[in-house]
Amino acid sequence: MSDITYLPGKEPHEKEHRLIFKNVDRKGWDPKIKTYLAEGGYKMAKKALKMKPQGIIDEVKASGLRGRGGAGFPTGIKWGFIPPDNTKPVYLICNGDESEPGTFKDRYIVHQDPHQLIEGMVISAYAVGAHVAYIYIREEFPEAAIILEKAIADAKKNGFLGKDIQGSGFDLEIYVHRGAAAYICGEETGLIESLEGKRPYPRIKPPYFPAAIGLYMAPTIVNNVESLCHVVHILRMGGEEYVKLGTPRNSGTRIVCVSGDVKKPGYFEIEVGKVTFQELLYDMCGGPKDGRTLKAVIPGGSSSKILRCNETFKIGRGEDAEEMTFWQLPLDFDTLAAAGSMAGSGGVIVMDDTRRMSWILNNITHFYAHESCGQCTPCREGSTWMKKVSDRIEDGKATPSDVQVLEDIAYQIDGKTVCAFGEASAWPVEAMIDKFRDELVGETSDENDSRSAERIAQEQFVSSVQ
Repeated sequence: MSDITYLPGKEPHEKEHRLIFKNVDRKGWDPKIKTYLAEGGYKMAKKALKMKPQGIIDEVKASGLRGRGGAGFPTGIKWGFIPPDNTKPVYLICNGDESEPGTFKDRYIVHQDPHQLIEGMVISAYAVGAHVAYIYIREEFPEAAIILEKAIADAKKNGFLGKDIQGSGFDLEIYVHRGAAAYICGEETGLIESLEGKRPYPRIKPPYFPAAIGLYMAPTIVNNVESLCHVVHILRMGGEEYVKLGTPRNSGTRIVCVSGDVKKPGYFEIEVGKVTFQELLYDMCGGPKDGRTLKAVIPGGSSSKILRCNETFKIGRGEDAEEMTFWQLPLDFDTLAAAGSMAGSGGVIVMDDTRRMSWILNNITHFYAHESCGQCTPCREGSTWMKKVSDRIEDGKATPSDVQVLEDIAYQIDGKTVCAFGEASAWPVEAMIDKFRDELVGETSDENDSRSAERIAQEQFVSSVQ
């Protein structure tokens, strides 16, 4: 990247390693196909179409690529779940919904480098045997839809989509589908239901694992925007070379989005596990604003569990266990899971000592109460009850027992729903109370009414699902 120049103030930090974001904020760059072709674009698609599909899958498996949308599931293994005796059409879906609060990476890929995504989809579709693919994006991305439609048309005009791509005999059509801005459509089976024109109620797994029973009851691979872009670089570098980036079991690069109480928030592409929170928040983001100290961080989007900045963690098992402070934690999938949270979508939300945690909690519970699809009773009712209890705490009308009621409601949602939305709404509440119980209780009063009709109903809800 030494010969690449970036817009003033948009230069990558020295700790970044840009693959996916190589062309983001690049001086003289535009999303046109001629610009992409001039930089070697679609060469990997041409290479892929001369390979056997299994050869591509093997390279992706060798790379150790894990999904960048939130779950971190190995991409190559997911591709291998398509039944070998399948006789139905196979579909590829790019999940560009990007609905997790705190996450703002995929839109930059689409806005500034759409052909990288399309090339990744061509390679991936060929590998899994899909001849129809969809890019699902949310309604709030109107400009992205226009850019993608133009990029798809130009790719087709230049022989990289449509019939007999580059004389290979392989056909592929890509369609842009705009969702109606529902968080639940980030969940792959909810997305599939929406794509079929139905209410986005997630499906029960098993049996409805998309790779076996997905869109139109046919095998379907659903991958995130960033994940599909990585396929281009894996083919260029080779799986064995790609896996050298990052750390064991956490290979490659990933984009983290930092928002909140730091001097220089933004997006950063780093090698997975090679950057700690100390390096990210102080070296790359400039630390807290003057006169403030950092209090807490949500490391992977709003659904991940909050971590205190003054915590220590025991990472590893047995004799290999190591004690780490929050600042020493590397940003990788496994370490953050061991610390009790998750890497998620890469949305790092930072809070300093001026933030009231009751306000943060109230903000999050309002979001999830609004976004519940309503299919499962514990989630539909419980997310609303959590919002109401957190409203009381934020409004200064809560009693100390309300904090316990709120925690009880969260645990009665966790693990009791069809999809992971239940956990997404419950985990932030569970963690916030676990880490900041004294602060939350400190905002309540014994003088408030403890026997209101609403409180009695909430207590009955908790006891009814136990």
